[in-house]
Amino acid sequence: MNAKWKYLMAIFVIASLVFAGCAQQQAKPTPTPAPTATPSGVKIPKEDGKYVITIYTGSGPGSVYFAVGSMFAKVSNKKATTYSAKGVTSGASVANCKAVSKGEALAAIAQNDVTYYAWNGKFQFEGKPIKVLRGIGTLYPEPIQIVVRADSDIKTLQDLAGKKVVVGAAGSGCAATAERVLKAAGVWDKIDPVYQTFSEAAQSLVLGQVDAEFTVIAYPAPAIDQIAVKVPVRLISVPDDVVEKLHNEGYPFYVKVTIPKGTYNGMDEDAQTIAVKSTFVVHKDVPDDVVYEMTKVLYENIDELAKAHQVAKQIDMHHAFEGLMIPLHPGAIKYYEEKGISVPANLKPS
Repeated sequence: MNAKWKYLMAIFVIASLVFAGCAQQQAKPTPTPAPTATPSGVKIPKEDGKYVITIYTGSGPGSVYFAVGSMFAKVSNKKATTYSAKGVTSGASVANCKAVSKGEALAAIAQNDVTYYAWNGKFQFEGKPIKVLRGIGTLYPEPIQIVVRADSDIKTLQDLAGKKVVVGAAGSGCAATAERVLKAAGVWDKIDPVYQTFSEAAQSLVLGQVDAEFTVIAYPAPAIDQIAVKVPVRLISVPDDVVEKLHNEGYPFYVKVTIPKGTYNGMDEDAQTIAVKSTFVVHKDVPDDVVYEMTKVLYENIDELAKAHQVAKQIDMHHAFEGLMIPLHPGAIKYYEEKGISVPANLKPS
């Protein structure tokens, strides 16, 4: 009995040890699998197999950005196979760049000076550079047009002192440019700035509620025509000394432009001014094939775009790099290179 008992005890101990080992093995926590890395950037929505590209344009129907951008979306929806497009109103250049940075817009039109500041984190983008911006190309020059009623006593920039001047929509590239130019002229601190959209400014000037309107827009501008058909208008020139001062202060992208007399009702003299260039921008995460097709739609449908505004006739792929202040998107580069256009190394994304 004693030997049998020892035998049974030995079996019990061995079984206990085996069970304990199995229990420990089962109790050991299962390793947590490494998380799958999620793609960086914005999510590009899709509908019916096409990417949906929201394009921020301008501040209202009187805006050339709105006219050209909305027509581009319309043409895209007829001809594009990889994407559909929605052109929407916005707060213009500064707001457009910020919207692209947040993914609220995937494409936009903006002034080249504003894209430069956005990329480098200056002025309205101080300390917050927007490095997701990529270019499709610059489109057309946008002269600064300072509008007054033809019967106004305002003849020069200095005459704006003490006057109510619409400088553009709040946060817009127009407002930024107005401040810069009027500071160079020494009158920014002497005016009463009014922040309004193009359509609001047109009504204000017609009603005599403001004395002048500052715009950065291609000519002839529908927003200014809206005023001129009701009251004759003139444009105030930007003199050479102000242009020189702007260049010396680090704004070399401004070029001289002459707007000929007769452009608007009441304008009986040429007006010398300066211009920036509009730029078609996209978010860097928009797929290459989509941006390639956007570039193709842009340049191969100029006549359609010109139905919205004749300024579209100035869009030319051979001048797309003039004034471009941000890197090109790879999809756009592919299109240019297929057309035999050499892309400068500084415009290729690193």
